[in-house]
Amino acid sequence: MPFERYLPVLLLVGSNVFMTFAWYGHLKDKSAPLPSVILASWGIALFEYLLMVPANRIGHAVYSAPQLKGLQEVITLLVFAGFSTWYLGQPLKWNHWAGFCLIVAAAWLIFLE
Repeated sequence: MPFERYLPVLLLVGSNVFMTFAWYGHLKDKSAPLPSVILASWGIALFEYLLMVPANRIGHAVYSAPQLKGLQEVITLLVFAGFSTWYLGQPLKWNHWAGFCLIVAAAWLIFLE
């Protein structure tokens, strides 16, 4: 059924947006004290977990655990590529894309039956 196949992907995208902001959002303005940044990141990460855990629970009905992890890595790279370019103003270079393509190839291998 498409619901079980696509809902985990949507939840993973949402969780990755939150986690990318939690891990890298503070790099845009480094003036905030580190303890404040850590607490804010933990707060953001809570929302990531609220999406990630159901994504894995629902997704495991359709995907194996290694497939879920491979899917997660590809989504992470895509979200990070957009975040790095649009939020941080640091577009990816050819070597970054080449490295990401190798990770995508690894994830594709995980899906082979």
